[in-house]
Amino acid sequence: MSEFLVNLLGERLVNGEKAEVDVHALGSKLSLLGLYFGCSLNGPCKQFNASLCEFYSKFKKSSEHKDKLEIVFISSDQDQKQWQDFLQEMQWPALPFKDRHKKMKLWNKYKVTSIPSLVFVDAATGKVVCRNGLLVVRDDPKGLEFPWGPKPFAEVVAGPLLRNNRQTTDSSALEGSYVGVYFSAHWCPPCRSLTRVLVESYRKVKESGQKFEIVFVSADRSEESFTQYFSEMPWLAVPYTDEARRSRLNRLYGIQGIPTLIFLDTEGHMITRQGRVEILNDPDCRFFPWHPRPVLELSESNAVQLHEGPCLVLFVDAEEEGELEPAKELIQPIAEKIMAKYKAKEEETPLLFFVAGEDDMSDSLRDYTNLPEAAPLLTILDMSARAKYVKDVEEITPAVVEQFVSEFLAEKLKPEPI
Repeated sequence: MSEFLVNLLGERLVNGEKAEVDVHALGSKLSLLGLYFGCSLNGPCKQFNASLCEFYSKFKKSSEHKDKLEIVFISSDQDQKQWQDFLQEMQWPALPFKDRHKKMKLWNKYKVTSIPSLVFVDAATGKVVCRNGLLVVRDDPKGLEFPWGPKPFAEVVAGPLLRNNRQTTDSSALEGSYVGVYFSAHWCPPCRSLTRVLVESYRKVKESGQKFEIVFVSADRSEESFTQYFSEMPWLAVPYTDEARRSRLNRLYGIQGIPTLIFLDTEGHMITRQGRVEILNDPDCRFFPWHPRPVLELSESNAVQLHEGPCLVLFVDAEEEGELEPAKELIQPIAEKIMAKYKAKEEETPLLFFVAGEDDMSDSLRDYTNLPEAAPLLTILDMSARAKYVKDVEEITPAVVEQFVSEFLAEKLKPEPI
């Protein structure tokens, strides 16, 4: 276990007393690691830090599992003194301030998009056990549900579900159906925009004879807002008054922002977290139930995914729809191989794959990342790390792409700043 933790965290951590902490000595009994992503200047982080301190103190004093859990702070602070002052409020160690590369790798590996964020991972393998530790701290202050591992969707959603005519149906009615779990709220303009599109998609899929249902999990601020918003929806909802069940679903899927639309297969296993992108990109529902595609054509609706981790983007000289197909066919086998490899390890794919032609979206991306005008141009963009990797060669072949990808994953490429 210690060898894995050293690979993940490095050999040394530090604590509030400026003392080094040997990662090998974190404890042989350790089974769960909490990765706490935050920043001293962030108000919600300061607020959550106080709650986490209280939670951690109680857990270490009274839980029978006290030796099985440790937390490590991963800071995005830019000022070392502010970081050090914040660290003195904590009872757990942190990654060293200067270890920016390791921090960024962890941000990307665990797909952290906002702070504060607390991700619980298996200390022996690094696999995510619970993505939304903030809700663990809030909902289980005594740590009675340790280790907060994922439960089957059917178990978490179990109970009555509402229809907007005020009738109820039991969640067992979802069995055998593809399910969309829709985290949304009336106060959120992007949510309302997505809902209008989703209503049409829902209707088309249902009319095609597919077994498909959507469950609305509200983040509204009042039952009145929930009722008003839900009146626009033809699907099911977790009752607004059942806050515990809504919170468990948020925790199960590690929801960090709304709207989030997750699609599940007929067994309740996740198909994709990118339901919003799929719906906006596929108004005719041709790709239902929206299994992840190895290679995407860059568009305004899916460009948000560029900020969720490293992305390979192959820019080509193509202006018309359909002209991107040869580029997709070129990189698709490599993308499929990467997806299959990480799926077998039950890990998220470390790299997304895009092709981009000549349009306003591609021009904006080139300008923002200061890329050369060449086409074809093979790149890997890591927006959160503000880093890019560029392969500017006359001919892009499968061998060139495969070598580029393997060297990136092995950390053999030198990044350029964005």
